[in-house]
Amino acid sequence: MAEIPQGFWDGEHRMLARLISLVEDDLPGKEEVLRKLHPHTGRAYILGLTGSPGAGKSSLVDSVVREIRKRNQTVGVIAVDPSSPFSGGAFLGDRIRMNEHALDDGVFVRSMATRGSLGGLAKTSKEVVKVMDAFGMDWVIIETVGVGQSELDIMYIADTTVVVLTPGAGDSIQSMKAGIMEIADVFAINKCDMPGTDTLTLEVNLMLDMQDDHIKWRPPVKLTTNLNKAEGITELLEAIESHRDYLNEKGFFAERRRERTKNETLDIVNYQWQRLVMEEVNRPGRVSDLLEKVAAREVDPYTASAKIINWIIANLKKA
Repeated sequence: MAEIPQGFWDGEHRMLARLISLVEDDLPGKEEVLRKLHPHTGRAYILGLTGSPGAGKSSLVDSVVREIRKRNQTVGVIAVDPSSPFSGGAFLGDRIRMNEHALDDGVFVRSMATRGSLGGLAKTSKEVVKVMDAFGMDWVIIETVGVGQSELDIMYIADTTVVVLTPGAGDSIQSMKAGIMEIADVFAINKCDMPGTDTLTLEVNLMLDMQDDHIKWRPPVKLTTNLNKAEGITELLEAIESHRDYLNEKGFFAERRRERTKNETLDIVNYQWQRLVMEEVNRPGRVSDLLEKVAAREVDPYTASAKIINWIIANLKKA
């Protein structure tokens, strides 16, 4: 599918799903499709929600989507699930929680398996964001897999990152030492009807007060709950929009997007280079022979790697 189907531009969810599958499965024609979609990207606002497992991220996303739809804005949701150990696919738990949006043409939910990727996101999450953006979504919401303290990749994709915390979920002070607390633009203390909410709120605010001299934006702390009746969702979305306004007023939004584009280009270069290296490694003969010499300690790894690079460069010159 090197050509973009007209149905995609006409807003057909079926065509959106096909293009996402092409990107996610790294099928032939993927790069050409992304190249053609690029001029149509950059309009969607990208919101990331991260936090530990059981924090209620999926239910919170469901409520945020409902609030956005009240404003007649469209939403694409990327719900990153753990990979099934048998099929390698996503468990689709988020699809079940967001089932009420299934018939809403203004919402598209896609579950993605991590497929072994660390950092809380799937390897192709950035590219799927681009497809949804080009499709015309006003918002793209990414819910990370929920792996704990290492979910930091979201900060390189999202314009606003919401860190979801819950009272009574272990040692909150210990969790505040983790890098995940430092990437928050907004804190959502979910399940705020549970005991310990006031203590957790106080601890988060104390942590923010201690950092106040070192940060430009002080992340607001919002209380939310989805039990029986969703509460605090309007206030949470207003805090997210306040952060968006702040980024625009200070010029940080455009700056972040520029840096993200530069880094993305370098990521593509790195990926392409790795592919060239693997092609050279898989050629019969000289690389495998050289690696055997390294294993036998007849050649050091640095000399061997320099030779492999020179072979790749020589092949590129011939091409």
